[in-house]
Amino acid sequence: MKTKKILSIIGIAVILTMLFATAVLAAPDVSGAIQSTWDATKTQIKAVVDNVVFPVLDVVLAIFFFIKLGTAYFDYRKHGQFEWAAPVILFACLVFTLTAPTYLWSMLGM
Repeated sequence: MKTKKILSIIGIAVILTMLFATAVLAAPDVSGAIQSTWDATKTQIKAVVDNVVFPVLDVVLAIFFFIKLGTAYFDYRKHGQFEWAAPVILFACLVFTLTAPTYLWSMLGM
């Protein structure tokens, strides 16, 4: 019973492998199709990232920065010690995302 079950599983795996192998070999010039699609949409992707993605990240990081700065100030008033680590990290991330579009595309070769 156990060998019959194992053989049926192996048989199904072989049949599925043969079925999906034809789809892999169907298009001989897949890299050319991907390259032409990338060349056609490169400027659109760059525009969306510059005008949507980075501004959204900047706004989210700015909100988190000011919230964390406020909570750090209230902790300072409560305990007498200001914790700099979290506001500094958020500020560094904010500066990074604000300046990223100027050098990101040159690094990617666009």
